[in-house]
Amino acid sequence: MNDRIRAREVLLVDAEGNKLGVKPLPEALHIAREEDLDLVEVAPQAVPPVCRLMDYGKWKFDEAQRAKESRRRTTNVTVKEMKYRPKIGVGDFDTKTRQVARFLGEGHKVKITIMFRGREMSHPELGKKILDKIADQVGTSAKVEAAPRLDGRNMVMVLAPDKRTQQPQRAQGAAPGRRGRAPDDNGAGEAPEPQAGEPPEPQAGQAPEPQAGEAPEPAAAAAPASETQES
Repeated sequence: MNDRIRAREVLLVDAEGNKLGVKPLPEALHIAREEDLDLVEVAPQAVPPVCRLMDYGKWKFDEAQRAKESRRRTTNVTVKEMKYRPKIGVGDFDTKTRQVARFLGEGHKVKITIMFRGREMSHPELGKKILDKIADQVGTSAKVEAAPRLDGRNMVMVLAPDKRTQQPQRAQGAAPGRRGRAPDDNGAGEAPEPQAGEPPEPQAGQAPEPQAGEAPEPAAAAAPASETQES
């Protein structure tokens, strides 16, 4: 970088990525100082070496931030576990399954474990039935990452959040409210609904409809074109 570069000529690239051509090293360093930037050798094995104008300190900071964000996203995805028994009650089943759905909604994977005891091991279909019911209840927000399988005295299944279906569901959950001032509590600005047996009020600029048994009133004669309306 800068004075540590040993090449006599370099292919210079500006901060926007545009090639400025092959320049002698002193000229490239002069351009970097004029623009208050660093001359960084990004491809030393090329002929001639490729050097780029950049703010090296800012670039290092941005790289550290990107690496930190990548690590955060990786470490936040954990595998939760929820344990069931083959003869679990309805209330406990619903409570545990709601917790599974919450874990999936937070972006975690969930390992479902069915624990067998004694003679229950001779009826693995009971565990399979519970796992299928769990997968059915969490719906399309999850996908089966690891199918049900026996693991010693347990039967396990792994569910993972399905981001393709979770994002549209979040968008649909937001009410498409209209921007603008909300109406007052007393209903100001809203037209009252007509009561039973009362004729609807005419709209602005619309002649009222004649009632049953009444003759329609004759239309008023049009005013001459030369007359003006009073204000």
